[in-house]
Amino acid sequence: MNDNLGKVLVVGAGLAGSEAAMYLAKRGVEVVLVENKTLQRNPSQKLNDFAELVCTNSLKSKEPSSGHGVLKYEMNGLGSLVLESGYEAQVPAGDALAVDREKFSSIITKKLKGHENITVVEAEVGNPLEMMKDHGCEHVIVATGPLTTEKLSNWIMSNIGKEDFYFYDAIAPVVDADSLDYSKLYFKDRHKEADESADYLNAPMNEEQYYAFIDELRNADKVPAQSFEEYKFFEACLPVDLMAERGVDTARFSCMKPIGLRMEDGTEPFAVVQLRKENLLGRAFNLVGFQTRLTYKEQLRVFRMIPGFEKASFPHLGSVHRNSFLNSAKLLKSDLSSREFPCLSFAGQITGVEGYTESSSMGLYVGMQVYRKLQNKEPVEFPKETAIGALVNYIMTAPKPVPSNINFGLMPTVALNKEQRKNPKRKKIKKQLASERARLAFDKLTEIDKDLFW
Repeated sequence: MNDNLGKVLVVGAGLAGSEAAMYLAKRGVEVVLVENKTLQRNPSQKLNDFAELVCTNSLKSKEPSSGHGVLKYEMNGLGSLVLESGYEAQVPAGDALAVDREKFSSIITKKLKGHENITVVEAEVGNPLEMMKDHGCEHVIVATGPLTTEKLSNWIMSNIGKEDFYFYDAIAPVVDADSLDYSKLYFKDRHKEADESADYLNAPMNEEQYYAFIDELRNADKVPAQSFEEYKFFEACLPVDLMAERGVDTARFSCMKPIGLRMEDGTEPFAVVQLRKENLLGRAFNLVGFQTRLTYKEQLRVFRMIPGFEKASFPHLGSVHRNSFLNSAKLLKSDLSSREFPCLSFAGQITGVEGYTESSSMGLYVGMQVYRKLQNKEPVEFPKETAIGALVNYIMTAPKPVPSNINFGLMPTVALNKEQRKNPKRKKIKKQLASERARLAFDKLTEIDKDLFW
């Protein structure tokens, strides 16, 4: 242990907190990692282990020319604990990186608890600055994300800012594989040949079944927001019942789209419910895109309308939870430290990003910036052409804070030549060029200080 590097308090052992803690610990910084869930579990939490995936089990696309693929490239360059553990706990999911949730969290927990520079403390944090002093730390990183406790939320709102400090998120249900009627289902990955080795199981619907299902989704009882709050959902993670309320065909062009999922007879169903394995054994399936506000009783009634689900049992039903985030553009500096309290930084979803890898990347980013601060060095500025730089730029410039996933729309526009503009595959070309540009920009960034990137 290098005593000269100081000591950092990390509040929250979710994805961002786990990344920040490990990034610093690997570089000789003493880390006190505080986690509250064993003392006060949030309704969406099921495990005692760290880095729990509470929504889906997918860490999104591995495709190099996708926004998530670019982000993974950069996270790997920063020595991501989440990606390393994700590949160790991987389950088949086509081009996506999906994991066995329990195995994934268990791996991360063991690595963090086993590191000589990390001390895990079970406690609820009310005043992070006070706890920072109590543990003799020089800096504190708050990475509590969507599961920020009421006590800490109140402190943040009282001392940092009250504006737009919450929205709601929804979680998809998980169905028991043995409770399904496979005579009505078929295995197939989108745009690939039907095969039982496929990563996705599909429940097809005809027109009559689909519209009857949508009607029930719209009319079913929902969990109401508290009287003093209103629902504010991520557009990228809308509850399926909210999609139904927006229009009868909305779901059919979103999470229930049938394109590329032809059945054995060669016909394309009117709509499809896709199921993705929750673990390698395939004992449970996640309903892809089926986040929901429905009450538990209504979920059982409505989801059993899905073909093959007539006798379905659900180990985990869907739910909604309050998901806190800051107006980072007003409250934080570009290194995601507080304007009011320079020794306080925020990481993960609480900064205004959405998604597992996005949250993780912000943990790495803040870990790096705090490491630089401990060395009395200037922050590292990531180019907007990189995925991490694009995310930071977005949350620091968005006129109205709306959490966002990584996408090429956050990056500077790629100019196409005349020939490329005429090419019918110009969108694909543009993505390819943007991903190549991002990699070059990130690789150049690594030349600043090799100690920052491994």
